[in-house]
Amino acid sequence: MTSSRRTFLRTAALLGAAVPLAAAGCSTTDPEQERSGGGTLERAKKDGKIRVGFANEAPYGYTDSSGKLTGEAPELARVIFKELGIDKVEGVQVDFGGLIGGLKAKRFDVISAGMFITPDRCAEVAFSDPEYVAKSAFMVPKGNPKGLLKPTDPGAKGVKVGVLQGAVEEGYATKLGVKKGDITTFDSQASAYNGLKAGRIDCIWLTRISLADVLSKHKGEPFEVTDAFSPVIDGKEQFGAGAFAFRPADKDLVAAFNGKLAELKSSNRLLPILQPFGFTQAEMPGAGDTAAKFCAG
Repeated sequence: MTSSRRTFLRTAALLGAAVPLAAAGCSTTDPEQERSGGGTLERAKKDGKIRVGFANEAPYGYTDSSGKLTGEAPELARVIFKELGIDKVEGVQVDFGGLIGGLKAKRFDVISAGMFITPDRCAEVAFSDPEYVAKSAFMVPKGNPKGLLKPTDPGAKGVKVGVLQGAVEEGYATKLGVKKGDITTFDSQASAYNGLKAGRIDCIWLTRISLADVLSKHKGEPFEVTDAFSPVIDGKEQFGAGAFAFRPADKDLVAAFNGKLAELKSSNRLLPILQPFGFTQAEMPGAGDTAAKFCAG
């Protein structure tokens, strides 16, 4: 999951057509509603419901074993839209690469998938301010025997690092001194975990959020996730910011959403909503972390 998510972040190929894999009980936007006039916010308030697109990717937005739509983004959506007078959030599942196309095709009204804000995407959609920022971490054996705490440690200590194929961490590791022969790429989080367990690598380098999700699936096993950090490459701090995405025409909806999100941040109500999905204070956006900042690159 993380590999595809990260690879998508760096390519404009994301902006293709949606794949209409609707979740059970969900459908596309009603054409009759679109003909009735009024903006998305006005219509959603009138109908008491709004449709969100998601990619079935934990911990961002997914259906659980009972078929319920959940994850950090859908649960945050429920809180914000309820405060805007919209009681029901319905999910439409598409492939991650089809989310922007699905939004533009009006198959749903909002992308609720923890999507990173990038300049390419900002040319296609209107982002809310971020609900989280994603910093890096290492998964290491319990006790962290190699003492890996900073992004420069693996290169300085000559350890073997596991990354996901196509993910940005391989570039981080190389630029921060890890020898290419000490970097092993894996095709999934599960295979990276198995590599660490087998002793083929000394650590896995991913976002702290993703590693926490992996660790939650292996409770009681002798591994831990380090504190979060942000690599500095060419003088620039490296991390992503996840946000909701809207059609550019829905300026009133974006403004209303941002207003409620700002209230949650200022009243310290945001973290408790995201915390059940592995998010911590380390992932909370700072005062200067706005959509405009990340759209600028």
